[in-house]
Amino acid sequence: MGWKVPTPFPTEVKKGLVIVAPHSSNWDFINGLAIRSTLRLTHIKYLGKAELFKAPWGFIFKALGGFPLHRGAGGQVENVIETFKNNDNLLIAMAPEGTRKRVDKLRTGFYYIAKEANLPIILCGFDYSKKEVVFKKSNYPTENSEADLKEITQWFSQFGGKNSQQDLTHLKEVD
Repeated sequence: MGWKVPTPFPTEVKKGLVIVAPHSSNWDFINGLAIRSTLRLTHIKYLGKAELFKAPWGFIFKALGGFPLHRGAGGQVENVIETFKNNDNLLIAMAPEGTRKRVDKLRTGFYYIAKEANLPIILCGFDYSKKEVVFKKSNYPTENSEADLKEITQWFSQFGGKNSQQDLTHLKEVD
């Protein structure tokens, strides 16, 4: 479909979180599956809102490697951490915005999952303006969560989403 991947996926990472942004369109999911398949990264699973996993189409999302996330139900961070504890080889992709709508800051659940489960975070930016998927080498959360989250937000703010009014470019820090 004309997309390029100028940076390699860090295949040495066997267990961790793949944080994908911006999430501004349903096309992000379709393009993500296409890139995952093209790069032969089919072992990467994903978190999606629980509503996607209900009948009549829920079986498709499960077959594509999805885990339902019951937003607002509480205990979701702990449930994902437990899933990682029970698996030695698991990569889970998720959108840090938690929605396709415009956000003024990233949700932090992914960060605390990585921190509590001692997992690396691989960043994956979808840049619709260049039709590129860019990976950033994995990092573990540090003791300075504020600085870590600021760095992650700044990195994602360089990528134009499918719906530019809903991407993260407005979060770019002005010097």
